[in-house]
Amino acid sequence: MTEKIKELFSNYGGRFSAVWGLVIFWLAVDFFVRLGLALYSASQVSFSLWTLVKMFVVGFFFDLSVALHGMIPLVLYLAIVPRKWFDRSWNRWLVRGFVWLGASLILFGAVSEYFFWEEFQSRFNFIAVDYLVYTTEVLKNIRESYPVFPLIGVIGLLAAVVTWLIDRYLLVWKTEVNWKKRVGAVLLFILFPVISFFGMNGNYKNISDNMYNDELAGNGLYELFSAFRNNELDYHRFYRTLPDAEAEAILRAQLEKSGGTMISNQSWNLTRQFEGQGTLKQPNIVFITVESLSSDYLGIYGNKENLTPRLDALSKESLWFSKVYATGTRTVRGLEAITLAIPPTPGQSIVRRLDNQDLFTIGSVLNSQGYVSHFLYGGYGYFDNMNEFFSVNGYSITDRSDIPKDKIVMENAWGVSDEDIFSQALEKMDQDYSQGKKSFQMIMTTSNHRPFTYPEGRIDIPSPGDRAGAVKYTDWAIGNFIDQAKTKPWFKDTIFVIVADHQADSAGKTEVPIQRYHIPVLVYGPEWIKAGKVDRLMSQIDVAPTVLGLLNFSYKSRFLGYDLNQIPEGEERIFISTYQSIAYAKGDTLVVLNPKQRVTCYRIDYETGEYQLLAEDPVLVREAIAWYQGASKLYKTGGYRAIH
Repeated sequence: MTEKIKELFSNYGGRFSAVWGLVIFWLAVDFFVRLGLALYSASQVSFSLWTLVKMFVVGFFFDLSVALHGMIPLVLYLAIVPRKWFDRSWNRWLVRGFVWLGASLILFGAVSEYFFWEEFQSRFNFIAVDYLVYTTEVLKNIRESYPVFPLIGVIGLLAAVVTWLIDRYLLVWKTEVNWKKRVGAVLLFILFPVISFFGMNGNYKNISDNMYNDELAGNGLYELFSAFRNNELDYHRFYRTLPDAEAEAILRAQLEKSGGTMISNQSWNLTRQFEGQGTLKQPNIVFITVESLSSDYLGIYGNKENLTPRLDALSKESLWFSKVYATGTRTVRGLEAITLAIPPTPGQSIVRRLDNQDLFTIGSVLNSQGYVSHFLYGGYGYFDNMNEFFSVNGYSITDRSDIPKDKIVMENAWGVSDEDIFSQALEKMDQDYSQGKKSFQMIMTTSNHRPFTYPEGRIDIPSPGDRAGAVKYTDWAIGNFIDQAKTKPWFKDTIFVIVADHQADSAGKTEVPIQRYHIPVLVYGPEWIKAGKVDRLMSQIDVAPTVLGLLNFSYKSRFLGYDLNQIPEGEERIFISTYQSIAYAKGDTLVVLNPKQRVTCYRIDYETGEYQLLAEDPVLVREAIAWYQGASKLYKTGGYRAIH
């Protein structure tokens, strides 16, 4: 039997039998990865026969494309090795080494896909691309979260077994293949990768209305390199547009509902004048931007695990906005929304883009009124360009590198513990107070992030405590920060705004699972802010204008966010993005904009996340386009620069 198989390979490209062996192994691994991930998320995946057939058939072509792309170096080597050298011992061992390395990388990719899916419920995507840029943090996070070296050992051993099997049953060494056949084989092996490179599209994986099935129909490596190629998306090039004049008119009409007065008729100058509705309040302002704090972790939203006792108690003394929705799935999206109050334009966050200095931010507003603005981050601020962005926009910077080692209680891959960055915030506030300065702080925490480690003895869940432990520790750290602040002379002259940067989990059956984007916002300042609950729909980009409105600030604004207290009932809207999908929700209707000018409308249930496909609503579609087109144009043309 073995000899017949080898004879077959000898007659049909035996020189390339190593390639055939690796391709077969790669396709088999990809098949079982797809099957395994489907079973892992069985409660979310559609198992209808036709959907499964499409998922595996489409997936096979993505897998084949990736496998043949990956074989190109080996194909070229096997084609050029002279006939007299091919059967030499050194070449045999070299080819076996190629096979072992290839099998190791294939298995490593499969394991990585599992861990990525476990975290994001997605095949590799732009998040993986972003993480590859910051190898230090990512590798440390991996080492602290998973048994890396045992896994590598097992992968190497399994790859050796695969190599032996391929060598035993498939590899052919005594083969006569002339140059003509070699060239033909090379062209054959390369033809499909070339065709697939130009002919295949990542959207081909969209086979159903279930996003889990669509993700499974794709291929992780294909999606990874696709994200590399499409890391920036120009709105005007890829999305449905309106004539600029029409988009501006709609946007002006929408913004005029927000209480401000337009001060210019100049094209795309949307600057408005806001007048305080009462006596000006100028307390210190502390924004606590909490890593991955989904609303469903809090008891006030119905969680029964008692993970957030301090925040739950604090909500009774705060103005609690109960229906706030994050704009995206990354920290930089949250910081963009809170700082700039601008809808999430497709592609990279503005925080990571070029030419993002001197923008209109909440910091620029407060600096113009005598405040000093600080950005404090528990990790290294070069990550995601955070230090650069905030420094060129008028903030002083404090990050992990600025904290003396003897003042760090604990640190992990992503940063110091939350209590450490809060200690730095207390010191900064003390310094500003001693100098008679009003202080604005933007604090970004890190503890609620894998590997979910934190100082021992703070809570009743030992470290590492998975997500539940990290949430409970962050809650403790915020409560401890407030307790320490209460002992300071500046406390009565301070308000605290607690808001998540984004939700913990953005996976869902739909392309924009709206219920996953639900986040808390608390405004706490007993001397300044009346406690209560606001049940109106609110976007993350509305936080800064609303806080300024609560304090009765008079200022010129270029924010695209609303002061929630100034807009009429029923005019609330929210903005949500993935990487390519950007969405606009108003009432119970959701408009989703995608590349290739694709627009889809749904009726939505904010609680369950259930979607019902609708015919296009022309009014809401035009509004959605105007907001996103306008945000993109304003940023590109300088219409979102700070006012001096």
